[in-house]
Amino acid sequence: MPELFNPIGEKVEKVAPGTAPNANGDNAPSADNDDERAVEEIESLCMNCHQNGTTRLLLTQIPYFREIILMSFSCDHCGLQNNEIQAAGTFQLKGSYYELRLTSMSDFERQVVKSDTATVKFIELDVEVPPGRGQLTNVEGLLSGIIDDLESNQEARKEQTPEVAAKVAEVIAKGRKMLAGEAFPFRMFVDDPAGNSFITPDLRDGVGKWEKHEYLRTPEQNEALGLTDTAAVDRGDLTEDGDILPDQVYDFPATCPGCMHACTTHMKMVDIPHFRQVVIMNTTCDACGYKSNDVKTGGEIPEKGKKVTLRVTNPVDLARDILKSESCELACPELSLHVNPGTLGGRFTTVEGLLTQVRGDLHNQIFQTGDVGHEGGDSIESGEKKRWTEFFAELDRAVKGEREFTIVLTDPLAMSYVQSLADDPGKPDDQMTVEEYDRTADEEEELGLADMKTEGYVDEVGIAKENAAREAEKKAEA
Repeated sequence: MPELFNPIGEKVEKVAPGTAPNANGDNAPSADNDDERAVEEIESLCMNCHQNGTTRLLLTQIPYFREIILMSFSCDHCGLQNNEIQAAGTFQLKGSYYELRLTSMSDFERQVVKSDTATVKFIELDVEVPPGRGQLTNVEGLLSGIIDDLESNQEARKEQTPEVAAKVAEVIAKGRKMLAGEAFPFRMFVDDPAGNSFITPDLRDGVGKWEKHEYLRTPEQNEALGLTDTAAVDRGDLTEDGDILPDQVYDFPATCPGCMHACTTHMKMVDIPHFRQVVIMNTTCDACGYKSNDVKTGGEIPEKGKKVTLRVTNPVDLARDILKSESCELACPELSLHVNPGTLGGRFTTVEGLLTQVRGDLHNQIFQTGDVGHEGGDSIESGEKKRWTEFFAELDRAVKGEREFTIVLTDPLAMSYVQSLADDPGKPDDQMTVEEYDRTADEEEELGLADMKTEGYVDEVGIAKENAAREAEKKAEA
């Protein structure tokens, strides 16, 4: 079966060798290559003039991302044109949130995939693009499109609502300064509940430059995407208080994000020695073979965060158990590896298994092609491709135990764990360092702990009710 989703460069290579001079001396496709067409053309109805126009479809792959369908419609009768992008796959298991901090003109060149379910916002400009038409563009194209759309209706606003037009003019002026490079730094984000949008990363990005977070969709988001309700039906045995039992496997109906067939999510609570209880979740689809694993930690929130540093010097260290929670930041300074909280979700595995998964996920994003040998197609610059290749080569050496490196787990909730090889497993060994630290105000705010009140709130509620009752009595007497 022929490959449908090839990089654009390969599609051109398949078509170009089949060209030959025609009677006029111009190059034209040869008869042998009639079936090799990079773009499919379909006659379709124009919704503007109701004559027949042409829809062109290009099935391709985007490096750093996945398979997509580019669609373009044009009508020779009325001149209507329209372009759109759609993800060729299905909804992902989790939603995705990407944030980019722009600090130089080169950041405008970052490729952006905006699916029809994604929301885009330039934070400092306070302008948001709601879900709608899918786009394959860059940051400059997105911002230029927003400013052009605002300018197109300015004359009508000036006549109908002058006060609104004045505020929009301020936004347009600020947007033009951003495009001219006079307003750095500023931020933008792409939030997609379907998980099919993307902002291109760069190997040289520092902390806070490019961020990705994955999140579980809310029931409202699932409903908006047309997904079935995945609420639990068979909860198995529970305690008298309704809590789950250790070592008891619970099954929940779910929908496979790969093929949309019904599947089952299994959940089990286990005890990690010298640590705490965690919940392991596994989803497997018998229809397409999709598999997913995740770990959730529980218990009370400690007063301080925890930083665990492990020096990996031999293959034995690669076999250590490691738990990386959703709130944990992972870093390997010698490998130039940095994984933001929430990117991988929770994982309970070994050091080798964690690095292998990080390597696989990152490689699939950077060189997403599906076939060995594509290596990202022709959309990656040679210098950038070389840097990524060297990065993965060093990461491969680390996974094989051929070089020493350091793993640093920084978890503001202290929910992460590395197995100790000391005589007392409850204490760190000579290659480990465990430090407690005070959470920053930003971490408290991001984790929702800044305004949390756990003591005395019952008394406050009771006093408020009594005061309300007295006020009601006074009004009734009056």
